[in-house]
Amino acid sequence: MTIALIVLAAGQGTRMNSDLPKVLHPIAHAPMLAHAMRAGAALDPARTIIVAGHGAEAVGAAATDINPDAQVVIQPEQNGTADAVNQAKAALQGFDGDAIVLYGDTPFVRPETLERMIAARAGADLVVLGFQAADPGRYGRLIAQGEVLERIVEHKDSTDEERAVTLCNSGLIACNSALLFDLIAEVGNDNAAGEFYLTDIVALASARGLRATVVTCDESETLGVNSRTELAAADAVFQARARAEALENGVTLMAPETVYFAHDTIIGRDTVVEPNVVFGPGVTVETGATIRAFSHLEGCHVSRGAIIGPYARLRPGAELAENTRVGNFVEVKNAVVDEGAKINHLSYIGDAHIGAAANIGAGTITCNYDGVAKHHTEIGSRAFIGSNTMLVAPVSVGASAMTASGSVITRDVEADALAIGRAPQQNKLGRAARLMEMLKNKKAKDTV
Repeated sequence: MTIALIVLAAGQGTRMNSDLPKVLHPIAHAPMLAHAMRAGAALDPARTIIVAGHGAEAVGAAATDINPDAQVVIQPEQNGTADAVNQAKAALQGFDGDAIVLYGDTPFVRPETLERMIAARAGADLVVLGFQAADPGRYGRLIAQGEVLERIVEHKDSTDEERAVTLCNSGLIACNSALLFDLIAEVGNDNAAGEFYLTDIVALASARGLRATVVTCDESETLGVNSRTELAAADAVFQARARAEALENGVTLMAPETVYFAHDTIIGRDTVVEPNVVFGPGVTVETGATIRAFSHLEGCHVSRGAIIGPYARLRPGAELAENTRVGNFVEVKNAVVDEGAKINHLSYIGDAHIGAAANIGAGTITCNYDGVAKHHTEIGSRAFIGSNTMLVAPVSVGASAMTASGSVITRDVEADALAIGRAPQQNKLGRAARLMEMLKNKKAKDTV
């Protein structure tokens, strides 16, 4: 079956108290909108329509970054969900298939649930996703007889009897695209809010003799986000799921509640993750690595047997081969570190290639930026870089070469060579005592 996604993302989200459109607030380092779109993407949709309103330019840019083929349409005024969906009508003119309506602020709907909605379309003209609410609160109620859904009643328009119903509306709908817009054309706004409710299409379909039904899911999938408090709760839900999945997949989390995952973190089994580790976007860690406490990883690849941290930072472009070591207070950015190389202490390695089995001494800095452009540092296999070496890029150190501690290396170092780039030491006898006396006298005069 050919599928079109209609993702509603027009709301301002005033309770967020933010200039950022609500659907762009992040969960696990990705906008809420991205989570919703990726769930829908599992259906391999032929068309993806994003209905934007508040902050439409930013929402559109985010949507096309997630899916370059996504089409953005604008809801000029927020007059209800039926009005929002109707903005996609022109974009889907002539489309022969089903449309699924998703919400950009409902990030946790599972692809499997959407697949069940599509499967249910075989026996119904209209499918609504519902859930049994522990606390129905102000949710809309699904009024059904057996498997037949008769109507949806918004809380503010419901009777006491209808409010006693615990089967609630998630807002997600699957329907033939042409029928969807045909039903929307009949929706009015004679209700307490004066809005055009998408939910009204169920009663309209029933009046035509069409069949509507309900597919249910766990309430946690329908979690909507309307405030910073709810955003934090949603992020906590994601983290709990990600941690449980990592443990199930054979990852050791020494203090699971302290580890923060991104939406796309990949970790191989038998990897050990110590407390207070943060994974930013774009991280892959292979089997059997160790990520020690208080490390931060983003946009990097860590190979089998590597040991990272504690207090290490891997930035985008860091590629670590097998059995490498990146130790405490080491930062690696846009650099390839070959097998068995060690960068154990207090160093910055940026825009560089570190050869196999090289040893980078404490306090080594690749001076990669001249204020205008970045430059590359090449360190050969088995090279030994002495502590507190400044490598002024562009520069290369050959295989099995060495640099003396405290050197500033500004020229290439040949293989097997020892480079010494520091000023000769001079000892001025008695000078320390005279200098100290002078400084004390100066301080005494300044305080008078």
